[in-house]
Amino acid sequence: MKILVTGGCGFIGSNFVLNQINHTENQILNLDKLTYAGNPQNLTSIDNNPNYQFVQGDICDAKFVSATIQEFQPDAIVHFAAESHVDRSIDGPMAFVETNVIGTATMLQASLKHWQDKSKRIKDNYKFLHVSTDEVFGSLSEKGLFTENTPYDPSSPYSASKASSDHLVRAWHRTYGFPALITNCSNNYGPYQFPEKLIPLMIANCFDEKPLPVYGEGLNVRDWLYVEDHCDAIYIVLQNGKIGETYNIGGNNEIRNIDIVNTICSILDEFKPRIGGKSYTDLITFVTDRPGHDFRYAIDASKIKNDLGWAPKETFETGIRKTIQWYLDHESWWRKIQDGSYNQERLGIKKSD
Repeated sequence: MKILVTGGCGFIGSNFVLNQINHTENQILNLDKLTYAGNPQNLTSIDNNPNYQFVQGDICDAKFVSATIQEFQPDAIVHFAAESHVDRSIDGPMAFVETNVIGTATMLQASLKHWQDKSKRIKDNYKFLHVSTDEVFGSLSEKGLFTENTPYDPSSPYSASKASSDHLVRAWHRTYGFPALITNCSNNYGPYQFPEKLIPLMIANCFDEKPLPVYGEGLNVRDWLYVEDHCDAIYIVLQNGKIGETYNIGGNNEIRNIDIVNTICSILDEFKPRIGGKSYTDLITFVTDRPGHDFRYAIDASKIKNDLGWAPKETFETGIRKTIQWYLDHESWWRKIQDGSYNQERLGIKKSD
């Protein structure tokens, strides 16, 4: 299979590309704009692999996207490319509208033309998989789970832009018969995650003995999914998912933010003890909550389990230890990011553009 991956230098995208190159015979073309969170160093181990190609470009550039698709002639497109950080969307929402809404529409239109030009045999096997988030569903109370039929109720500019892109994908399927699939996942963690997100930020701040900022009282709940499990699920949906369907992908790990931070501190107390014997928990600092902060997300992933046979392999206990060990072993990777583009500062508290 020839798969065009958008955003393949980002966190989840690069893990998916590595998974494909290391475990399948598929040919991968990685299309990435290389914004602040796109890091080609994530993929240096496969630079010389004959099944891997990289092209730099913007998914909002219709001529470029069409030419790239025409030249590569993919059998499938897996669409990761997106602005993804809630706090950044509060500071600058229009970048999220541009990439996540306009970029997705551009990808859909170019992909539609490519699909319509194919022979019946190729058309019958072509797929466009749009990777989305559980944040489109809004906030849950203490009970209940997000299902594939949960009404959309986004709270942030980020989640609203992803909800918009989901609606576009469904519209292209229903209007044109375009062979699209959608996945909505819970919070990912693991190797190569940009350290503006909770888990790598806490790890990096522990390294530097900086305060560990926890929003509000740290009682917000998220379902945590190890990124390699997510990549396996995406590939299973790509291979066997029913066209036009949505699949929720969750890790079955509902955990409060404060408990995440305490777990990281406890493991680092074991892996990398502080000088003087103090616990990293002493660095925890409660800060003003994020505007519009959703209280709880929790995924019902029974559909993908029952229909496609997928379930996560990692528990949070095993996945978080692997993740912390990876950041210990790859300190130079995240240190290089601290070049002025991001220095572990808080975002999402200034007035919007």
